[in-house]
Amino acid sequence: MKRQFDDVLLGSIELFCLAAELSSFTAAATAAGVTPAAVSRSVSRLEERLGVRLFVRTTRQIRLTDGGRVYFEQCRQALSQLTEAERQVTGQQARPSGPLRISTPTPYAHYRLLPRLGEFRRQYPDVTIDIHVSNRNIDFADEGYDLAIRGRAPADSSLIARKLEDAELVLVASPAYLKRAGKPKSLADLHKHECIQFDLPSTGKRIPWIFMQDGVATDVPTEGGLSCAEDVLGIVTLARGGAGLVQTYRFIVEQDLASGALVELLPQHGGTSRPFFLLYPHARHLSQRVRAFVDFIMAAR
Repeated sequence: MKRQFDDVLLGSIELFCLAAELSSFTAAATAAGVTPAAVSRSVSRLEERLGVRLFVRTTRQIRLTDGGRVYFEQCRQALSQLTEAERQVTGQQARPSGPLRISTPTPYAHYRLLPRLGEFRRQYPDVTIDIHVSNRNIDFADEGYDLAIRGRAPADSSLIARKLEDAELVLVASPAYLKRAGKPKSLADLHKHECIQFDLPSTGKRIPWIFMQDGVATDVPTEGGLSCAEDVLGIVTLARGGAGLVQTYRFIVEQDLASGALVELLPQHGGTSRPFFLLYPHARHLSQRVRAFVDFIMAAR
C-alpha cells in the first residue's frame, strides 16, 4: 500500500487540531512544546496540500473556516481512533477517558439525563462531559458531537438509533384555569379552550396533540393564542400559571399532578406517547467513553 501520510504530515495534523481546539497558535505551541512559528508552518503545509484555507487569521485571533471545521472534525475523530487502537493493543483501555459531547432536548435533559450524569461521572471520573441542551437538530460531523438524544429516529442511515423509551403524553391544566373555563368533557370541547402550543424548532410547525380514539392514536387539531418555541418546558410553566391546557410528557408533570398543582384531563383518551432515541454515528470501533455512556444510559432506562 502506498504511503499517503508521512511523519511530518501527521505531526502537522496534530498541531492543526490543537490550534483548532485552543483557538490559538500560541496556545497550541505551548501545549505541544514547539514554537508558534512551527504551528503556523504546519497549518500552511496542510492548506497547501488541500488547496483550502483552514483558518481565518486576524492579529488577535484565529477562526476555523467552514472547510477547516469539516477537516478538523474528521481529523479529530481519526486521531481519537488511533489513540483507541493503541489502548486496545497495549491493554491501556480499562478506564474510559477523554471528552464526550452530547446534545439533548430540554425535557429529556432536565427530567431524565442530567439527574443521572453524576452517577456516570462517579463510575467514569476520567470522562469529561459537555452537554448541549437544545431542541434544535445538530450535525454530528460539523459540530463535533459524539451522541444525541432526539424525539424521532433519523432518516440518516449513517446514524445508529436506539430507543430509550416511549414517553407517555398527558393533557393537563391548573385548578385556577379550570375554575375559570371549566373542564373539557370530550375532545370536541377542546376548541372552546385555550390550548397552549409548542413550535418545533426544526420546522416552525406546531406539534400536534395526540389522543386515543377508538383504540387508534389520532392527531387532534387544537387552537390557542399562546405558543412557545425552543424551550418546551415553557408551555408547562404557562399551564401552571393558569394560562390554558397543555399536552406534555407525564414525566415532566408527575409531581405537579401528585401535589394538585395541575389536573389530568380526558384520561379516557390518554395512553398516547412519543419516543426518545439515543443517536450516534456508525463506527467500526466505538471509543471506550462512547461505549461506556451508551451502555450506562441504556441500562438506566
